[in-house]
Amino acid sequence: MRRPLVLVAAALLLAACSSTPEGPVPSGPAPSAAADPGLVSSQLTVPAGLDAEPFDVPRTVQAPNGWQVALWARVPGARLAAWTPDGALLVSRPGTGDVVELRPGTGGGAPQQRTLVEGLEQPHGLAFDGTTLYVAESDRIDAYTYAGGQVSGRRVVVDRLPDAKSPELRGAYAHALKSVALGRDGWLYFSVGSTGNVSPDDRDADPQRAAILRVRAGGGTPEVYARGVRNGTGLAVDATGAVWTAVNNRDNIAYPFAKDYDADGSADRDRVLRAYVKDHPLEPLARLTPGRDLGWPYCNPDPDADPGAPASTLTYANRPFVRDVQTNADGSKLDCAALPPVEQGLGAHSAPLGLAFVDERSWPAAYRQGALVGVHGSWNRQPPRAPEVSFFPWRGGTLGPQQTFLGGFQDAGGNRWGRPVMALAGPDGGVYVTDDAAGAVYRMTPPPSG
Repeated sequence: MRRPLVLVAAALLLAACSSTPEGPVPSGPAPSAAADPGLVSSQLTVPAGLDAEPFDVPRTVQAPNGWQVALWARVPGARLAAWTPDGALLVSRPGTGDVVELRPGTGGGAPQQRTLVEGLEQPHGLAFDGTTLYVAESDRIDAYTYAGGQVSGRRVVVDRLPDAKSPELRGAYAHALKSVALGRDGWLYFSVGSTGNVSPDDRDADPQRAAILRVRAGGGTPEVYARGVRNGTGLAVDATGAVWTAVNNRDNIAYPFAKDYDADGSADRDRVLRAYVKDHPLEPLARLTPGRDLGWPYCNPDPDADPGAPASTLTYANRPFVRDVQTNADGSKLDCAALPPVEQGLGAHSAPLGLAFVDERSWPAAYRQGALVGVHGSWNRQPPRAPEVSFFPWRGGTLGPQQTFLGGFQDAGGNRWGRPVMALAGPDGGVYVTDDAAGAVYRMTPPPSG
């Protein structure tokens, strides 16, 4: 086995190099998703023995009316998760190079916890195909046979994926973590993030970076499925078989319009304006098709109904792309107007990570079908975008607007005690949420059906 690479800080996985934008910074909390009127605040239930920091003081969370939220397990560095065929929750830990198994206790008791596999290079994405477990490491994707709570027969599905050890990158790789999802078509889809914030060479690299690739589940030569995907950490397949990605988009874009941003007569075009950057570009939640291009770094999905209008007018469904004036001012690099609009989106710098579709008939009607997204929150936005679990309802064959499903991780001053990574439904009808900042897994219990 290889020795695990320990990360200095989880936040570095999402950070991108940036310069300081111009303009004043508004104070106070950042707007989050549209809060459902049924959200209520309650104290997080913390079992005895799990009350180490940050749970050494009472913590208040916000969830839909009737839902109960409890701390279920402590898992330092918990990232993405998947359920085994026999009902255990697997959680990846890139910082310690292992995958942890949490087996639910009887009668809703504390789960039994152990290391399932270790010695990996930044394991992140997890997916099952029957009894086959796929694990996405930073430099390759492995497959294991899972049986009786054990894994065996490790084989390499894809090798030599780019990460910080790749000679040509010389240690500079901001988005080395890979996600993986099994398609209904027999292909294995996986993300390869960009080298940095703006690194156009990624589009011509071999293998291509800033892309969603796919390979036959049994192995073979991977092919590009979608490109211009800066960091498509969220990766999942909906009930129709379509592959979706939730994308961490770029930082510090320059204002692209001829119309002055603040209407004071100044020449705002081509300037990096802090007031503009904090809400642009949107973070795509996109349904992928073969050959689709999400534009990065030449085109940005735009939430503006009217450039320079108040943030309350920003919209996120079916949004078009506009030219990036720093990389594609004349449109010669990519025709942004020819790109299909983004199906759905989140506010700029939300940092969407885990993505999972749900179809739970026992849940309240408003949440039975849709997608859960772990929103990590902004790393450099002022005021900070709050971490949360978001819900996107399934409406008319696509995803509807973002709603807060679990919040309360950030106070009015922007201070945080937790950062959700992924949320997924459990075989018991609950929702399980990983949190790498608090080192935790939460369990949300829906109200009784009836």
